[in-house]
Parts: sequence; structure tokens; C-alpha cells
Amino acid sequence: MLKYFPLGDTAFLIKIGNDISTETHFKVQYFTKLLEDKNLKGIIEVTPAYNEILISYDPDIMNYKELIGELKKLEKKEITQNKESKRILYIPVCYEAEYALDMEIVASENSISINEVVKIHTSGEYLVYMLGFTPGFCYLGGMDQKIATPRKETPRVLIEAGSVGIAGKQTGIYPIDSPGGWQIIGKTPLELFNPESEPYFFIEPGNYLKFYGISKSEFETIKKQVEQNSFVIKTEIRDE
Repeated sequence: MLKYFPLGDTAFLIKIGNDISTETHFKVQYFTKLLEDKNLKGIIEVTPAYNEILISYDPDIMNYKELIGELKKLEKKEITQNKESKRILYIPVCYEAEYALDMEIVASENSISINEVVKIHTSGEYLVYMLGFTPGFCYLGGMDQKIATPRKETPRVLIEAGSVGIAGKQTGIYPIDSPGGWQIIGKTPLELFNPESEPYFFIEPGNYLKFYGISKSEFETIKKQVEQNSFVIKTEIRDE
């Protein structure tokens, strides 16, 4: 059973689970799509997260009680795991020292070599649970605990867009220049967020990311291709 929590006069949360897991994620995605397809009057925006959905609405069109009544009708539909094909995006990352500011920290923290950090980081397929924090920032699941590393005690004032980092049991990519406390182990030449393109983000919740290593010269080549809008991201569609 879903739980509802009002947030002021124009928003509320739908709580779908208490854990962060692929099962809960697929339920969130399923119910989000259900809401978008239903297109209930009064709802302004539907924002999915790890285990809940934020609903923004116009109370002059439909009030809270009326909306909850409509949503409870949707609850009767079975929430099942998404059976669609798995979409994997291959993300090039340069792990060389110039871009891997904290690689030695991650290696030392886990008593492994830098090459092992790279091998482990590029071996996984990372589920995109949601986007947030900054535009296009991906919250990823599936990182191997062998390279888990605490956040920096003192965050950096500026981390460049494209920087790939680790914080605790998570890995992620900074989509824009911003402050941050993640341990930086590499950088991608791709643009995760471009307000002048449509769509703004090429990564969506439910996608999987697969990192692969590139050299500094390859980084510069891809960066130019991205600027010229000629780089094609390798994408794999796999039936599960």
C-alpha cells in the first residue's frame, strides 16, 4: 500500500518503499509512468526519487483530497517490475592523473592499486535511480564495495563538469561546475546537461551506465566531437 504525505498546499509525497533497491526503483518508475499516462488534471509535475514520488499540483484545479482519491484508484493497478529492455549507455572516462585528483586516496583507502580501482570501476553496470542535486546529476547504484571511499571532510569549492567521483558506496558524474566533496577519480568529455539542446539530459532514470577508460588524447578528440555535436554515444539495448 502506498503512503501519502502532504507538503504544504501545493505538493505531496507518495511513499512507495523504505529501501533503496532495484525492485523499489522499478515500482517508482512504473507508478510514475502510470501518473504521466493518466495525465490527471491539476498535477503540474511528477518527480521520482529513490523510493518516493513528489507530486506538485494546482489546488485551484483539484484539491488534495480529490487527488488522493484519484491516486487510490490507480493503486488498484498492479505495480510490477518494468519488463522493458535494458538500455546501457557507454560513458568514456579518462582516469589519468590530470583528471583523477583523488585516485591515490581511493586506492590507499581500499589497499589496492590505481589500476585495480580503474578495473573495478569500469567493470560494473550502474543503474540510474534518479537525477537531482544539480541538473543532470545521476544517482547511480551498483558500485563494487571494494572501491567505496568516504567523502572528503572538506569539500572542494569547484569541481569541473564531467568529473567522475566516489562518495561512500556511490559513484557519479558532476554534470556542471559546482562545489562538491566526492573523491574524483576521472573525467568524461561528454556533456550530461545542455540547456541549449532538446532534451536537456541524454541520461534518464532507468538507464544503465557502463564506464570505459580512454587516454588523454582520446579525451581531447571526443571533447571536440561533442562540441561539434558529432560524437555518437555507444548504446546497447539488451532484453532481460
